[in-house]
Amino acid sequence: MQRAEYLIVLFFLKLSKLMPISFVYGMFSFFGTILFWILRKRRALTISNLTLAYPEKSKKEIYDLAKQCFKSVAKTVAEIFLLFTNKKQLEELILNKDEVMAKMHKVAANNKNGIIFVTAHFGNWEILSHFVALCGYPFIVIGREGDNKHIEKNLTKPFRERYGSQNIYKKEAMSKMVKTLKNQGNIGILIDQKTSKTNGAKGSFFGIECYSTTSVASMKLKYDPLILPLFAKREKNGRYTIMFEGAVSYAAEDKKDKDEKISTLTQHYNDILERAIREAPEQWFWMHDRWKI
Repeated sequence: MQRAEYLIVLFFLKLSKLMPISFVYGMFSFFGTILFWILRKRRALTISNLTLAYPEKSKKEIYDLAKQCFKSVAKTVAEIFLLFTNKKQLEELILNKDEVMAKMHKVAANNKNGIIFVTAHFGNWEILSHFVALCGYPFIVIGREGDNKHIEKNLTKPFRERYGSQNIYKKEAMSKMVKTLKNQGNIGILIDQKTSKTNGAKGSFFGIECYSTTSVASMKLKYDPLILPLFAKREKNGRYTIMFEGAVSYAAEDKKDKDEKISTLTQHYNDILERAIREAPEQWFWMHDRWKI
């Protein structure tokens, strides 16, 4: 079964390389619409999550937004295929690359404690990862190992490591992150997914109670790295604006208890994610069961 899945992906990669770019976008947009209808549980979860987060919106608005979410993910996948096959170049997809690169260099100048780049499954997070590495800040990328070993080994891992970053799986993440920061290296982590009570702090996201990972807050207190939130927001013309305001200055100095510091910092990072997602809610991965406790 895994071999068959791998061959199917290779077929669509080949097709993406041969066909016009407009065809590739159209093909994946079609797939996104089909999956919206076929994946009933994911569709229902997306609608449920959006209804919780946007109680002021009508049922029709929520339904239309849910459909846009599936199409947004489809566009992200299309762009990954186009980048993988070199039909599109990373530099041409970023609208404000020079501005962000200059700002990043300025913020990171003389930094001796490493950097944690924080983002979410928003817009195109794979493009963002490549862009940061291209700016001269390759990092270890924390992610879940794919179920299909052929796809993971031959496609996903090489793609994520194209510009010098290193793909690290969650089972070895903490030890690798600690070692990286001690060596003044950089880390990239998506912190918008659910976590367990054991590994998280209770807080809120879009005003809804949830547990969120405390890894970034814990490392901030122990190693004092720069915390740089970045997001790649897709614009109407299909290109991207990198949302980057600079380093997070808040370090919960007003809290005395360590656990309270970690909890407060974690909520602060959640609030940053929420503000970014509200800029273009259709571009976030709402089909994930974020608020499951």
